[in-house]
Amino acid sequence: MNFDFSEDQKLLQKTARDYLADHCGLDVCRGVLEGGSSHSEPLWKGVAEMGWLGAAVPEEFGGAGFGRLELALIAQELGRALAPIPFGPSVYLVTEALLEFGSDAQQKAWLPRLASGERIGTFALTERAGRGRLGDLETTLAGGTVTGTKLPVPDGQIAGLALVVAQGEGGPTLALVELDASGVEATPITSIDPSRPQSRIVFEGAAAEPLERGVGEQAVSHLIDRAAVLTAFEQIGGAERALELTREFTLGRYAFGRPVASFQALKHRMADLYAAIQLATSNAYYGAWALSTGDAELATAACGARVSASEAFDLAGKEMIQMYGGVGYTWEYDCHLFYRRAKLQALALGTPGEWRDRLIERLEA
Repeated sequence: MNFDFSEDQKLLQKTARDYLADHCGLDVCRGVLEGGSSHSEPLWKGVAEMGWLGAAVPEEFGGAGFGRLELALIAQELGRALAPIPFGPSVYLVTEALLEFGSDAQQKAWLPRLASGERIGTFALTERAGRGRLGDLETTLAGGTVTGTKLPVPDGQIAGLALVVAQGEGGPTLALVELDASGVEATPITSIDPSRPQSRIVFEGAAAEPLERGVGEQAVSHLIDRAAVLTAFEQIGGAERALELTREFTLGRYAFGRPVASFQALKHRMADLYAAIQLATSNAYYGAWALSTGDAELATAACGARVSASEAFDLAGKEMIQMYGGVGYTWEYDCHLFYRRAKLQALALGTPGEWRDRLIERLEA
């Protein structure tokens, strides 16, 4: 079985890397973080024009009609660039939910707007700090309205459409809520990574439209599994870039007349980091195969990809700071940009510990 990507897919990845190198240097991420803006609007418009927002959306709905493998490669390049745009929640969750569980009318109404970037989507799942289970949801869906509080919600201040997980008559239900309608109040909350802002959203009888087939814990878990694989590619991209920059810096920094990269202690640590990234990449490739083929092994493959990618990116962020030495802790260097993004993405869809528990439960089942 060959898990490698085709030449056309690799060409798409190279095109994405070249585009982001020209339009999304680390100064773009820093500019959003320091400037207090929610995201880079020029970059958001650019990726929309490149067709990335609709990479997996059929052409009949205004998408590029590629597939999940192509989307995974684009995610990896966005992760390398630390792109400060609301790509993941809008594409991996809202768009994917519509493709998997939406009715024909819902797909026709929303997919073209999401694929063009006209509307930004977000995912409202968690309601409090700590571990949560779908059976413990306090947000309710009844009579076509949603009531409850969600936090943290990524990009809640700028999104126009939220995919809300609420307790309905048939259990946890995926429902669409327009955030500019009445009964919705969004307030910003502090995050470790201001380049990917978070919000607290209160729904008070807000009009909601349940997805036709998005009812039950299995549907919600399946959607999160899909997003976990794609997010893992972002994390791998960030980890790879962090390792590359660390290697480059340590080769150019001298101590006792030789590059510090030549010292055994640093070489061993970089080798360990490289091995962790390769393990995560292998797991993510397996997850991408399961995602693209609709294989039942997606449930376990997503867990492996999520855990290994989160750990690899977290390790890369820590090692980058330490191997840069004293300057690694300063604001002027870019190490903290990777550290912030690694910490945020490790929590976005549940902690690695939660995904380990999920893997054990699924293997036992």
